[in-house]
Amino acid sequence: MSEHARRTPRISLGVEMRVTAVGDFLHAASADHFISIHSGNPVRVACHSSRIRSLRTRGDLSLMPAGVSDTWVEDDASTAVDLRLPHSLLRMAAEDMGLDPDRVGLESRHHFRDEQIEHIAWALEAESRADFPNGLLYRESLGLALAARLLARYRTQAEARGGLPASQLQRVTDYVEAHLEEDLSLASLSRVAGVSASHFKTLFKRSTGLPVHEYVIQRRVERARTLLLRGGLPTGQVALEAGFSHQSHMSRCMRRVLGVTPGAIVRSRA
Repeated sequence: MSEHARRTPRISLGVEMRVTAVGDFLHAASADHFISIHSGNPVRVACHSSRIRSLRTRGDLSLMPAGVSDTWVEDDASTAVDLRLPHSLLRMAAEDMGLDPDRVGLESRHHFRDEQIEHIAWALEAESRADFPNGLLYRESLGLALAARLLARYRTQAEARGGLPASQLQRVTDYVEAHLEEDLSLASLSRVAGVSASHFKTLFKRSTGLPVHEYVIQRRVERARTLLLRGGLPTGQVALEAGFSHQSHMSRCMRRVLGVTPGAIVRSRA
């Protein structure tokens, strides 16, 4: 990875077409904000926590902020467009809107409609299906528009968490991205941040909502998913490239974080 790539903040919006079978679905807590729009036939859904049943139809949205996990049961096969919004992109939008980027958050919402978000989601779906012909700038522009809409309508006033300053957090996350395939340690990451290891653990979790080891696992899973979708490497090599000790370790983590196996991701390329 180039030095420029290591320094560039991760502000690109993730776009994924998801197909799930009947049964339980887990959304694992992530360092990114997660927006899902239902894109297929109506699906009967029951929330695990409340047991309330509802019917999800095309265009229905769900918003799960960074650090929030959820589980539900789908009685029918489901298709959706999932958008992963890095918090750095939300901060950029907050600054553009004159808001304190250290004090903004998003509220959890399920089965709601928003015409502007829907338009952005369908534009991103079309762009993804065409293999992003308009490039990164177009995707980031749509991501900023999405972040601005979310802040305008679904913003919460986050408490100051006393985590790592933005510049230190960026150094750490950039370092993680550049060294995912290596045996990362708490000591090495705390040195990058410039604080003690024990202090770093607390500050990192306050900043991201996730323990540092869980953040690294989620970034490795995302790296592996990208490599599997790209093709060209055997699954065992993908596991090593993403920093997992072996293929079965990658498979366990992928099932826990994404709810799917590596084989299912490979089959989805067809």
